[in-house]
Amino acid sequence: MKKHYSFIIASLLVSLFIYLFYRTDKTLINEVVIRTISFDNYASLRQAVNRFLPLNEFVIYSLPEGLWAFCITLTSRPYYIQQKNRRINCQVVPLICCIGLEIAQLLHVTKGRFDLMDIWATVIFWFIATFAFDDKQDKQNILMPINGRRMVCFISYGIVYLSHVLE
Repeated sequence: MKKHYSFIIASLLVSLFIYLFYRTDKTLINEVVIRTISFDNYASLRQAVNRFLPLNEFVIYSLPEGLWAFCITLTSRPYYIQQKNRRINCQVVPLICCIGLEIAQLLHVTKGRFDLMDIWATVIFWFIATFAFDDKQDKQNILMPINGRRMVCFISYGIVYLSHVLE
């Protein structure tokens, strides 16, 4: 798992960069930054970054979701959830959550816009995280007492919440 941390951190930083400078300023993370440095400073910085580094729509709107799926899949891989006689591999949870969120957006159950490209990005990055990295560790029940690795897994899910759009 330790060798995956650099991929996780890089993915989270790329997503953070995109959210800060290209997505709506109504996301939770952008609200935190605006309250920290002021809206005027944030707007000036955002404008400068957009002029210096224009990005296409796929990178702005779908890549971050794929990267989130990648991160939470890598951190979820070593775990399972035990439910009676059934064992659920936690690495499928990010795929279910991301696709479920898109369906919820399609049905207007939650804010956001349904985008098939988000689903494609999620599936592609989920496959990369699932099959491109060797994981010979024994799976552990995620609901057992918290340790450092479990904490990283829970924190990675919490970081995804920072992309939530506020009213």
